[in-house]
Amino acid sequence: MTTSQGSSASSAPERMTGAQSLIRSLENAGAEHIFGIPGGAILPAYDPLMDSTKIRHFLVRHEQGAGHAAAGYASATGRVGVCMATSGPGATNLVTPIADAHMDSVPMVAVTGQVGAAAIGTDAFQEADIRGITMPITKHNYLITDPAEIPRTIAEAFHIASSGRPGPVLVDVAKSALQAQTTFEWPTELSLPGYRPTTRPHSKQIREAARMIQEAKRPVLYVGGGVIRAQAWRELRVLAELTGIPVLTTLMARGAFPDSHPQHLGMPGMHGTVAAVAGLQRSDLIISLGARFDDRVTGNLDSFAPNAKIIHADIDPAEIGKNRFTDVPIVGDCREVISDLIVALKADADAGTTGDYEQWVEFLAGIKKRYPVGYDAPADGSLAPQLVMERLSALVGPEAIYVSGVGQHQMWAAQFIGYENPRTWINSGGLGTMGFSVPAAMGAKVGRPDATVWAVDGDGCFQMTNQELATCTIEGIPIKVAVINNESLGMVRQWQTLFYNERYSNTDLHTGADRRIPDFVKLAEAYGAVGLSCDSPGDVDATIRKAMEVDDVPVVVDFRVHRDAMVWPMVAAGTSNDDIKYARDLAPDFEEDEL
Repeated sequence: MTTSQGSSASSAPERMTGAQSLIRSLENAGAEHIFGIPGGAILPAYDPLMDSTKIRHFLVRHEQGAGHAAAGYASATGRVGVCMATSGPGATNLVTPIADAHMDSVPMVAVTGQVGAAAIGTDAFQEADIRGITMPITKHNYLITDPAEIPRTIAEAFHIASSGRPGPVLVDVAKSALQAQTTFEWPTELSLPGYRPTTRPHSKQIREAARMIQEAKRPVLYVGGGVIRAQAWRELRVLAELTGIPVLTTLMARGAFPDSHPQHLGMPGMHGTVAAVAGLQRSDLIISLGARFDDRVTGNLDSFAPNAKIIHADIDPAEIGKNRFTDVPIVGDCREVISDLIVALKADADAGTTGDYEQWVEFLAGIKKRYPVGYDAPADGSLAPQLVMERLSALVGPEAIYVSGVGQHQMWAAQFIGYENPRTWINSGGLGTMGFSVPAAMGAKVGRPDATVWAVDGDGCFQMTNQELATCTIEGIPIKVAVINNESLGMVRQWQTLFYNERYSNTDLHTGADRRIPDFVKLAEAYGAVGLSCDSPGDVDATIRKAMEVDDVPVVVDFRVHRDAMVWPMVAAGTSNDDIKYARDLAPDFEEDEL
């Protein structure tokens, strides 16, 4: 196969060090931004990096921040994100963001230094077998001890990370390979005989899927993050409007289909809308596009969508049938799958065959109207976190990028901010990584500097990676951070309220005194950012507008919200989706006889 990145090899190979070859290779692969921290084993690469006119390096304050920044960059742009670290603890600090990228199919290349080839296996200073450590959580990984292998390996790494089902690739380079002399020759072709992702779906499977769609009475389009990774959102809208089938978008697919579209039922799953959960449970056909039937969506698998047949389209054949039996498996790129389905369904329509879903659509529209996503304002007049999200959505708008941490604030951001466009919602879905938000927002802003980027974080998450505010200030990356401060590990506290008799073991982040530790306003100012606070519903709009006026440094807004606000609807872990609770003491009613 030919390489899609960089320039062709020169006629006469150049002599240079392995370190120079590494930087030249990254340039040829198309890297323009790298997030990292130097250290002994990777240090030789940082010398030629200083001379690069094509790559800008961002000195983060923790390697975890480098990895999440690379993921945020990739998710916002669709390009490969790049992070760099030294051996030992530098490399192991990348493990969490690598695992996060692996779970959420984010294209990333992580370059790590390794001790010299002669010292590998001797427990040398700062030695760790990062290739072995990350083998289960990377799409592929490499150890380079021969400097001549650097250009080909980097070319392969970028190709593997960005093709097929995207994911992280690790390239571990021995310090001796970086220091040695070599020749640089960029490959014009890559030979990867064991790696040939299937992108074109089988026509027989497409025809069978079209037939099932026409015959179904209660179909739903179950849309996952693969639609965004495949850049298939335009095709998805054509398919939805052609058929009239209701659409639901997972946590990873928010923005793939406009929230304002009348066919959109919202997000399914543990904290999804009642209409989306009802759509799955009462369907007779689920058309899964780039989704993986995650446990947070299905609930108890034994009772999930009991009467539904399954069409499952995914570029990764390992996902098909993994959790739920599939009646029509379609292996292929979502964009090509949807395009072929559109052609087949249009041909059927021209021949006079179309599906009849009118009664089903009316039923789900009724559920959506009867059980909208909502909340009760706190009786004591304090600030509801859901109100913050609603006002962010209204005042900042759907063109901005919202990057969430993990917990209650993540669910409220998914529920109460309106998403009209793809790549405007970035979060840690599969791994659920606290500390994701601030560095990922930093990476998103680097990748799309003209976009307004809001990190929506919790007071627990924020304290894990807020040191990257220093990077943002120094490097001129003016992200905005909304800290939803309920003085606790909110999602864990919610579970303790519901399932542990309000025994709040080790979830209280409040000191019990009048002062707050830390004071987030002062913390922001210490990092050179603007710090604001808001604890009154009447001040929310003015505070957001003030934050929006700042465009040269980061802004941190401490939204001091009601402590016991909860995320509803909710399907308790391990229970059936049929047991969804609309509010603490309210279970919705969407029985079969209503159809």
